[in-house]
Amino acid sequence: MNRKTVGIVVFPDVEVLDFCGPFEVFSVTRLNEERRREEPSPFEVFLVAERSGPIVATGGLRVLPDVTLEACPPLDILVVPGGWGTRAEITNQRLLSFIAERARQVETLTSVCTGAMLLGQAALLDGRRATTHWRSLDWMSQSFPHVSVDHESHVVEDGNVLTSAGISAGIDMALRVVTRYFGEPVGRATARHMEYPFPDDNRRRVTIEPVTSAAQRP
Repeated sequence: MNRKTVGIVVFPDVEVLDFCGPFEVFSVTRLNEERRREEPSPFEVFLVAERSGPIVATGGLRVLPDVTLEACPPLDILVVPGGWGTRAEITNQRLLSFIAERARQVETLTSVCTGAMLLGQAALLDGRRATTHWRSLDWMSQSFPHVSVDHESHVVEDGNVLTSAGISAGIDMALRVVTRYFGEPVGRATARHMEYPFPDDNRRRVTIEPVTSAAQRP
């Protein structure tokens, strides 16, 4: 099987479900449900970090990355999650350079939540539609005037770039990636295995409320 390689970036204070949700989707995908235990996923997933050693995610979860930025193998899909840690990473030129370089090489570029802010900072969203966590939509609009910020969609697909709303939306984004590569029956079977609703309805699932301070952004 020619497996698709997926790199998921992790960094201090990354939101747990932002990266664990897509990881779960890609790792449990199967092309033949009847051979779920015998055959691997068609995706091979790596956690990629700036340095080796444990990463402390939101809530204190300690995560051990698979590879560093320099040791990361060629990727077909890049996933950039968000979380409070994006406040520091948005000025991390080393990480932004990695994202920008890999974005030119991968088939599919994705983000979850405020991971879209890192894509924007790397100038990867200019001229595109994109979205992020509802609390950060205004932040995105103010920061990246050349990006068409979508306030209504749960997942935004613009060419080979997929951005998604907050936290749990990364699961829906990953299911859409599965469907893009292997068809809707495989995407639906993956969602069914997870006991998660397949994302037929792409409307944002929360009511957007005014955000009065930057400290409220996720």
